[in-house]
Amino acid sequence: MVSSSVTKIFKQSPLPFTGQKRYFIKSFCEVLNDNIQGLGDEWTIVDVFGGSGLLSHHAKRLKPHARVIYNDFDNYAQRLKHIDDINRLRQQLAEVLKGIPRKNKIDPKTHALIIETIKNFDGFIDVDCVWAWLLFSGNQAESLNQIYTQPVLYNRLRKSDYPDAKDYLTGVEVVSKSFDELLPEYVNNEKTLLVLDPPYLFSEQISYRKSKDFGLVSFIKLMELIRPPFIMFSNYRSEILDYFDYQIKRNDERFLNYKYTSISAPLNNVGFYRDNMIYKF
Repeated sequence: MVSSSVTKIFKQSPLPFTGQKRYFIKSFCEVLNDNIQGLGDEWTIVDVFGGSGLLSHHAKRLKPHARVIYNDFDNYAQRLKHIDDINRLRQQLAEVLKGIPRKNKIDPKTHALIIETIKNFDGFIDVDCVWAWLLFSGNQAESLNQIYTQPVLYNRLRKSDYPDAKDYLTGVEVVSKSFDELLPEYVNNEKTLLVLDPPYLFSEQISYRKSKDFGLVSFIKLMELIRPPFIMFSNYRSEILDYFDYQIKRNDERFLNYKYTSISAPLNNVGFYRDNMIYKF
């Protein structure tokens, strides 16, 4: 059921974000419905590594009476406030790129005009969007200078404007805290669901800005803090299922009888990746 005051439901995050969980939304919503009755009264859902907020968005739409907390560690909510500027720059770049086929390399003259257009733009410039429009790499840029210094650019410009997202986080509480600061506030409430999508250990993480702050020690801290009910996402290389099984053998009842589902999803049009959604209520 959807909140009566909000009707639009996003199947993917409104602005580009590497690592969004759009392929898991159906399974995520099924687990919520199977384990949280009705509209979510008396429940709190904490999206600990919030990313693009897509999981928080769907949790609030599905369980509108629940308190949903989105830990925005990547300033995604700030990006959403500037969609008008982002679309305006996209339109200006579309004029410059007229006649250049999509996915083709941009010629030197047009390359220079692209950089000039961006530098002269009089509004908010979203680095992640510009990176997605002009480069093939799935990694996130840290600054515009990284884009300005690229020797080759490609026409990967989005064909249409991004959608209006003013209601995307309606009803969701936005915070920005480290996980080990946030979790102790909620782990002792049995009607608090922890949604956990940390950077994956033993996997390529450079597309996550937060990954440099999340290593083995952080993983150990996280494992010490979590308790059911939880929903946790992991890459198949992360060995998290093996870790859970090991903990169960050590009589750690927090992970006993956990369940999981797996999906394979396309990666940058050149291959697939496999992720797990692990949960216990």
